[in-house]
Amino acid sequence: MLKLENVLIVQDDFQMQADFTLEASRKYAVIGPSGAGKSTLLGAICGFVPLASGRMLWEGKDITDVSPAERPMTMLFQDNNLFPHLSVLQNVGLGIRPDLGMSAADHLRINEALERVDLSDFARAKPGSLSGGQQSRVALARVLVQARPLVLLDEPFAALGPALRNEMLDLVQDTVAQTGAALVMVTHAPDDVRRIADDVIFVEGGRAQAPRPARALMDDPPPELRAYLG
Repeated sequence: MLKLENVLIVQDDFQMQADFTLEASRKYAVIGPSGAGKSTLLGAICGFVPLASGRMLWEGKDITDVSPAERPMTMLFQDNNLFPHLSVLQNVGLGIRPDLGMSAADHLRINEALERVDLSDFARAKPGSLSGGQQSRVALARVLVQARPLVLLDEPFAALGPALRNEMLDLVQDTVAQTGAALVMVTHAPDDVRRIADDVIFVEGGRAQAPRPARALMDDPPPELRAYLG
């Protein structure tokens, strides 16, 4: 589905290499030490971070220079990226129409997404009146309405308590299963990997390693991963 071909990412004195393929409908966890470049890798995949060399292919088509808005993927950030002056409905609607000029069909899609994340009664509410978990659900609903084949998560649930965090991870897992999307999730928590991931991308020492099966890797990690996991 998505191939990173001899990719080199350079930012100031930071460099990272990546050369691997992501397959459709699989769930990937990106793990590694703080500062290793996990979020930078997601930014490069989305097009927010330019490549110093190499290229990125989507189903064989070069998308290296394609703008973030035109790429077949969507990203959920750590802070949920909600606009406080807009309602829940409008924040979700931005995923369809950035100018908020929504049609009746758009409103139907938004309401269906809000129902799926159990926020139907909060369409007119502002983000500031919602709990942290509810705000995460709004951001996830915006991902749903975009219906992109690749979903990227940059630790969006890191600030939530364990029970709510697991609830959101289960909701994400159900969402990608229903849409058939692939998932790439940055996390620091080994429990997240075991809960949701098919494969692991370990980022360390200036390299994003090729995906490896999560269960086998976590049960018998190589020395560099064992050192990170403690």
